[in-house]
Amino acid sequence: MKPGKELLFCALGGSGEIGMNVNLYGCDGKWLMVDLGMTFADPWYPGIDLVFADLEFIEERSKDLLGIVLTHAHEDHIGAVPYFAAELGVPLYATPFTARLVHEKLVEAGIDKDVELRVIQNDGSLELGPFAIRYVPLAHSIAEGNALVIDTPYGRVFHTGDWKLDDAPQIGEPATPAELTAIGDAGVLALVCDSTNVFNPRPSGSEGAVRDGLLETIAGLKGRRVVVTTFASNVARLQTLAWVAGQTGRRLVVAGRSLDRIIGAAKASGYLQDFPDCVPMDRAMDLPRGEVLVLATGGQGEPRAALARIASNSHPIKLEAGDAVVFSSRQIPGNELAIGRIQNSLVADGVRLVTDKQSMIHVSGHPGRPELIELYKWIRPEILVPVHGEVRHMDEQVRLGLSEGIPRAILQKNGDLIRLAPNGPHKIKQVRAGRLVLDGDIITPADGEALGARRKLAQTGLITVALAVSLEGKQVSGIDIATIGIPLDEDMDAFIAEAQTDVAKALTVLKGDRRRDREAIADAVRLAIRRCGQRWFGKKAAVQLLFQPENG
Repeated sequence: MKPGKELLFCALGGSGEIGMNVNLYGCDGKWLMVDLGMTFADPWYPGIDLVFADLEFIEERSKDLLGIVLTHAHEDHIGAVPYFAAELGVPLYATPFTARLVHEKLVEAGIDKDVELRVIQNDGSLELGPFAIRYVPLAHSIAEGNALVIDTPYGRVFHTGDWKLDDAPQIGEPATPAELTAIGDAGVLALVCDSTNVFNPRPSGSEGAVRDGLLETIAGLKGRRVVVTTFASNVARLQTLAWVAGQTGRRLVVAGRSLDRIIGAAKASGYLQDFPDCVPMDRAMDLPRGEVLVLATGGQGEPRAALARIASNSHPIKLEAGDAVVFSSRQIPGNELAIGRIQNSLVADGVRLVTDKQSMIHVSGHPGRPELIELYKWIRPEILVPVHGEVRHMDEQVRLGLSEGIPRAILQKNGDLIRLAPNGPHKIKQVRAGRLVLDGDIITPADGEALGARRKLAQTGLITVALAVSLEGKQVSGIDIATIGIPLDEDMDAFIAEAQTDVAKALTVLKGDRRRDREAIADAVRLAIRRCGQRWFGKKAAVQLLFQPENG
């Protein structure tokens, strides 16, 4: 379908989950995409690292897609760019810091010559067909977080991206209340708004307060070697930690490639101009313990990141009993076990831990309820469209917005095609909005047979049966059985012997044409093996049957 004389909105990702943000706006026959993100896999996707939104709906309409406008450089907003931008075939638009990080991704993917990347200056604007777009800087946990004002013939949208309110953001100059009020004064049809922290009854907090908290914390660790882990993308936090190092008489050490990448992009974009020269890792251990401050990746428990290797004593940076690790970050849901393993390993070695539950050393980059209410008062939209949240977050924001006087609101989810104007909001259609996964080098549907089989194997193990059966249905070989992930160990030989007997009996029961029917034989073998497995270890294992040639 082509958008008509109307303004449409459709999320393909990020509505019903936190992450994987992909949003579409349509009017006058054309489409605009805002963000192209991904998310990291959880245990439901064994063997998978990255999860993407299924873009089939817009891929089929790519000739009507005008461009992809990126709000900021977090992976859940730009991470899918190197996998889909070339295929979509439209320009990318981003402010300078975001553009540098996107360019690095395009180069790494070998498609920088195939994808057009246009840099829009901070506070800049662009026009794409019926869409006039202006960047509006807002505070967030990364440099150049932006909202978008999107003007169309059918009304104005204020698309927040990820944001918070912060009077002392340390990096950048977010729009003032007066500037946001002026946007509202001009009339806003729809506010498309981040829902992540809607249940937080307090403001998210200021980076300025974190600066004070980190100074107090690290100053109190005098004489200890200190490692601080934070989100690499939080340029303001990196600047704060460099300042804290100077204030506490410590030399800075950077441990992690993603930190090196962010620092380089930030400096090239005009940030971190006072960032000190860092001590190389191979010289860090030569300095007195109390004169070192290490910035390390891995605060989310990533097994190959610097902090995990430090905890396992397989990194050039070594910690001793009495040293400290400061977690200047929050636990992303799903990472608790991985983080806990690293923290327990550190504590077992006598290392002291400091987290945001003990000291003011981290604040969120997303708005709590008081900040949402402030934005409602400034923007005064006719319609509220919550995004960037699980269903419970978005539903709660609908209730909050209506209670604060917004006339209309809609709870939408990925794939809901919403007409905002005229006479909106209401759902007019459901479009495809599934998930894709990166499996090795292959992008494949998340609900495919391969992942289903992996989950089954992870839960029950695998038993493979190999035998030869003649065309007349006569067993002409022994029955070979092998297992993977079956927890019998010392009893394995006895189990296999019983399973072979059960299979042989199942084959003798088959009569007539069923003796020669390969599907009937396979069903009989699988049933016999599963029943045997149920008796021995209480689970019905996955069974693979291999028919061998008669002379095999």
